[in-house]
Amino acid sequence: MRKFFVLLFALAGTLLLASCSIGGSEPDMCDDGGASLFHDDFSGEQECGWILYNQGGSVAEIEEGAFRISASQPGEIWWSNPGRSYDDVVVITQARQVSGPDDNAYGVICRYQNEENFYLFLISGDGFYAIAKYQSGNEQVVYLTEDGRFQPSDVINQGVATNQIRASCIGNELSLAVNGLPLITVTDPTFVTGDVGVAVSTFQPGTAVVEFDDLLVIAP
Repeated sequence: MRKFFVLLFALAGTLLLASCSIGGSEPDMCDDGGASLFHDDFSGEQECGWILYNQGGSVAEIEEGAFRISASQPGEIWWSNPGRSYDDVVVITQARQVSGPDDNAYGVICRYQNEENFYLFLISGDGFYAIAKYQSGNEQVVYLTEDGRFQPSDVINQGVATNQIRASCIGNELSLAVNGLPLITVTDPTFVTGDVGVAVSTFQPGTAVVEFDDLLVIAP
């Protein structure tokens, strides 16, 4: 039976800010406008402003048509953002665990204000999910899921597998759906605008490697 995370996230935001490589093309070329606000298939034909880094044993890179994050420090979460700002959005992506411990967490971010303020929509390689909030003044992530912990679901494909993650941030409602099936909706009024992003963590020794592809941001 899975341990419920005693080791909460130690965020590495200062490293992300200090070590970045942004493509030279205009970021706005990825902003479609209309119902589709942003789209990146990571094909290499356009640079959409994602922060890339190789530091502290963790790596964020665009490789083989996907955005890949490798996280090797248990209890820390590593992420990247394309540098946008939205209010009400739905973020959809295909996330594939490539290797590493199944006792992990990976997913998407919405309403990212800075490295201390944002929402996380997470699933794990052993079939759990959570919606979480990191807020300045709190040293730990606050899980908005029932009982303040990750919850199990048979909807999540486990291990080395692909899952479609759909995170909705609409007004005060935050919703997570996986592989087309809704898992949870919670209410939280803390953040109303901000960036989107992707994130990966491991809770066991080893390197969790997850790829994200075909990331789409749409208006609700």
